[in-house]
Amino acid sequence: MKRLVGLLGLLGGAILLMAAQPVPRSAGPESPIERGRYIVERVAMCIECHTPRDGSGSLITTRLLQGAPIPVSAPPFPNQSWAFQAPAIAGLVGYVTEEEVQLLTQGIVTRTGKPPTPPMPRFRMTRQDAEAVIAFLRSLK
Repeated sequence: MKRLVGLLGLLGGAILLMAAQPVPRSAGPESPIERGRYIVERVAMCIECHTPRDGSGSLITTRLLQGAPIPVSAPPFPNQSWAFQAPAIAGLVGYVTEEEVQLLTQGIVTRTGKPPTPPMPRFRMTRQDAEAVIAFLRSLK
């Protein structure tokens, strides 16, 4: 019995010690803008096509997301449409938020009613992620 009480006391002490420790902060971004930056730069990789490159092929970060020639050659299929220029998306000038949400959540653009031209993927983000991406892109004005 004494052993059981001792174990319970030790366990209770460990629980109190754990409760007194600060809870580790999430490794993820905290603000919508930072979450959007993370998605744009690390997940969706928008910077790879929408940011110009220098002569050695490195991204010109001072012109982040300001539009650029597509760095990937079109596939050798005669009927495959292919974008050769990625538009500027920094600031999202001329876009309506709901159009952008639909592009990022459903893969369509309401102005044209057509899906994006490859190599642009048809994203299926959550609305929260799409709104975070939009917040980040709008912050780049």
